[in-house]
Amino acid sequence: MVGSGDSAAESEKPDDVEHLAPLVRRVVAARIAEPYAVEDLVQETLTRLLAVQHRLDASTLAPYAVVTARNLTNTLWRVRDRERRHKHRLVDMRTPRRPDEAVVGQEEARAVAAALSRLSAKERDTLVAHEVDGRDTRALANQFGSTPGAIATRLHRARARLRVEYLIEMEHAEPPTSRCRRVLVALSAGDQRRQEELDAGQHLLECDYCSVVSDVLLERQDLDEGVARIRVETEADVVVARQRVREIAATVGFSESELVFIATAASEIARNIVQFADRGHLLVSRVEEDAREGVQIVARDVGPGIADLELAVTEGHSSYGGMGLGLPGCRRLMDEFDIESEVGRGTTVTMKKWRRQ
Repeated sequence: MVGSGDSAAESEKPDDVEHLAPLVRRVVAARIAEPYAVEDLVQETLTRLLAVQHRLDASTLAPYAVVTARNLTNTLWRVRDRERRHKHRLVDMRTPRRPDEAVVGQEEARAVAAALSRLSAKERDTLVAHEVDGRDTRALANQFGSTPGAIATRLHRARARLRVEYLIEMEHAEPPTSRCRRVLVALSAGDQRRQEELDAGQHLLECDYCSVVSDVLLERQDLDEGVARIRVETEADVVVARQRVREIAATVGFSESELVFIATAASEIARNIVQFADRGHLLVSRVEEDAREGVQIVARDVGPGIADLELAVTEGHSSYGGMGLGLPGCRRLMDEFDIESEVGRGTTVTMKKWRRQ
């Protein structure tokens, strides 16, 4: 594990960019109400401006900052609107070709019926008796000659399988490998031991089918559980990653300045994935260790990998001519930093930040 050094230090911004912060803040605040979201978008705008300022004339810095701030704000609005419209659904449905509610309802009913038919008879009977007939676990235990605990476990597994089969049916295509269903069921059930056995994280990066379906399963996790998986492929995903990481870190009780450090490190890692890899994801979670509380970010990608890890984490090194934060900046902002990479396969970065007592 590599230490971060002075984790409270943040990269200095040149005056010609820093003086634009009030302008950017006014643009964002006119559209976003939450103070923390405003500051995140301001920081993201300045970060992007720093990355390209060497290619811009001084007179164009302010207009570029305004346009960038508006684009980031619009992206956040679209993400929130999509989440609001689909919050009530099991599946974040794609926009239908013909928005006919009756047709959509029939399609969902057909998918549920098909998913139920793929469960075992015991799973199906138990699930229907509990969800439809309203029988509790004690009554079901007496019926099946079991215990309430065993019935609860059976119901949990049945629901996990039902969700997966429903989503597969809605995709109108069978999974490409025999491993896919096992990985998806482990994700749906929240079975971390099974996920580790199946190396589910690597499979999601390599399998396009499971990457899409798993997004729906993992979006169902409650923020209160302190866990989120954020898919990263485009620049818009960088903004979403920054927001989601900050939300989870806030539940730990970090100060405002610490939240900025954590969110900045997350966005830099996500930007690296967009720049260099085919795709990737961030797995964010609350962690506890030796009476300490903190947040952990694990970033995995499918890409070319890094041949020279020592150079990649050297201060000031940048592979794409940006502002020089990158991996060295992330290591400086976080308390713990570890990186593993395999050329031709991808890179995994693990970072932790601990809340100051």
